[in-house]
Formats: sequence, structure tokens, C-alpha cells
Amino acid sequence: MTKLSVNINKLATLRNSRGGNVPNLLKSAKDIESFGGQGITIHPRPDERHIRYQDAYDLKDVVTTEFNIEGNPIPKFVDMVLAIKPTQVTLVPDAEDAITSNAGWDTMKHKDFLTDVITVFKENGIRTSIFVDPIEEMIEGAAKIGADRIELYTESFAKSFSEGNKEGIIPFTNAAKTAHDLGIGINAGHDLSLDNIKFFKDNVPHLLEVSIGHALICESLYLGLENVINMYLHRLQ
Repeated sequence: MTKLSVNINKLATLRNSRGGNVPNLLKSAKDIESFGGQGITIHPRPDERHIRYQDAYDLKDVVTTEFNIEGNPIPKFVDMVLAIKPTQVTLVPDAEDAITSNAGWDTMKHKDFLTDVITVFKENGIRTSIFVDPIEEMIEGAAKIGADRIELYTESFAKSFSEGNKEGIIPFTNAAKTAHDLGIGINAGHDLSLDNIKFFKDNVPHLLEVSIGHALICESLYLGLENVINMYLHRLQ
């Protein structure tokens, strides 16, 4: 079964919009795990627009499943990850002013930089994942820099699927096969939803984990958080 890691950034956005501590991020993480979520993902950004760096430290002692921290490996981010030692770190090439993640790494162009960063994380027992587009060269580059896993950037699939074009899955199927042949684990995330997750799972082999936040939280406004988590788990079986 593919694991479901719930990204709680949007809960932090809601909390920050009014100040205070509602919703309580730590309680939310505990509840998500009790509802069946198999991991918690956060993506702190330098401006702390949603997840704050302190949230990451606070969650360290709360998350009992897998803890995945995503972000651009600037020095502050690297120091935080090394202090917390989450289950997994996912490296994402975010521009500081990006609204959300919008591209995968060029693992060839940034080979030396990424190799150095990944080496440090792996020396500290942290599983490493690289956010990439479904391009064979980028996946081969991820293998060369020593990444344990890739996270496939799935926005293009989600867009084509919503337009009725199921051919958009083909690059992801091929990418997963390439990664598996190279001995790399496969994660995926971005714009995956209840509508498209089963089709994606059924057509992407060796899928270990999906990270879902925005859609899951939006769907929960209508259907309830516990119910939605279990709907995802059912589709991922």
C-alpha cells in the first residue's frame, strides 16, 4: 500500500490568519495520525507564511508516524533539519517569493550542491528525497547525487486529468519505472486529490508515498477530515 503523508501547511495558514493557536497544529497532527494518516509533511518557507520554523521543532516530539520536512536547503533550513532529524527531508527548489512549488530540481546543473547537502543529511540518518519533474535525465541525476527517493512533481498530471486527458500519466509511469530500475524509491505530490489519486496510484508502479495537503484540507471542509483521510487510504490500497 502507498503511504499517505498529510501536508498540514494549510492548517497553519488558517491559524496564522487570525493569530492565536486555532487550529492547534500539534493537536491536528495527532488527530490526523489517529485517523489513519501514515505521515505528517510540513514545508516551512523563509517568510514563515504558514508553517513556522518553531512548528517544526514542536512537531518533532508529537509526530509518531513518519515526519517529512520539505524545503529549499538554505543554511537555516539545513540547520533545522539536522537538529530535528525527521524521517525524511524532501529538497524542493523554491524561490522565496513562490506561492507554491512550481518546478523540480535540475539535478544535473545542481549536482555538486545537491550531492553535498544529501551527503550531510544521510550521514545523520535522514532519508533524502528530491523533488523532480518526470524527466529521465533528472531522475538519473537524482541517482548520481545519492538521493534515496524522488518526489514526482504531479501538477502536469493533475491538470491534464482534470481536462479529461489521461495520457498525461505516461511520463509519470515511465519515470517511476526508471527510478525503480536505478534503485530509487518513488514519492509523489502536488495537486493530487480524491478525484485523481486512484488513477495515479493504479498507473504509477512502485509508488511508496504521496504527500497531499491543499486538496485534502479543502475536501475536508465538506466531508470531514477523518472521513477524507480514510477515503484516500481506500483509494491507495
